[in-house]
Amino acid sequence: MDNNESNAFYDGVADDYHLWYRDWDTELEREGLNLRRYLREHGVQTVLDASCGPGTQSIALAVLGYQVTAADPSGGLLARARQHAAEKGVSERITFVQADFQSLPDHVKGPFDAVITKGNALPHLLHDEQIEEAMLVFYELLRPGGLLLVGMRDFELLLEDRPRFVPGRVHDEPQEQVITFDIWDWDDGPPITVTHNSFIVRGKGSSYRVTRHPVTLRALTAAEVEVVMSEVGFTDIRQQRDRWELVITAVRPI
Repeated sequence: MDNNESNAFYDGVADDYHLWYRDWDTELEREGLNLRRYLREHGVQTVLDASCGPGTQSIALAVLGYQVTAADPSGGLLARARQHAAEKGVSERITFVQADFQSLPDHVKGPFDAVITKGNALPHLLHDEQIEEAMLVFYELLRPGGLLLVGMRDFELLLEDRPRFVPGRVHDEPQEQVITFDIWDWDDGPPITVTHNSFIVRGKGSSYRVTRHPVTLRALTAAEVEVVMSEVGFTDIRQQRDRWELVITAVRPI
């Protein structure tokens, strides 16, 4: 993973990240209720959100009463997450930390009841050894019996057709219309990667302006992730589809 590239991408879109959602408040409520289904049966009270972004999962869980440590390497996204947490009145339930997966042990102290990473963060790790290191970090930061939850796009379903144009959202705001979409550029590698060129188009009438934000991800598959989870020592590995994401859960054995 090129941290400089990823951080530049997320810092560049931090103020516009909400545009990838139809409605931010609705998304928060949905994420909280959805995550609670997984956490409830594992007796979870403390959560490490290892890729918190603008706080989508961290804030939703804090609203439900969980104690959350929220980490992200992007200073821009962390600033937005802090702002959102203050707006929702849950700042006291969230500890924010600037760290990527590999540096988490230097910035947080476990063990946690659950470690989560959603929003397709794991495919930012382009090499096998980086994925293995991240899984080892998650394993060590969990208590025995603790839950790992990974939400990611399963690229297995996309490798044959390799789509190029991926539609986003259209927001009709009071002052202007805002349109988002992606153009994907594939590279055979190895490993196979795909550069997401995220476009934001703003304007009204006959005058629009465009910005482009590129970032490269590995075309990671659920099968690859599950193999690494198993090798690291996780058990009870399960899958469940949630809209565009595949949610993979695993347990650190007691």
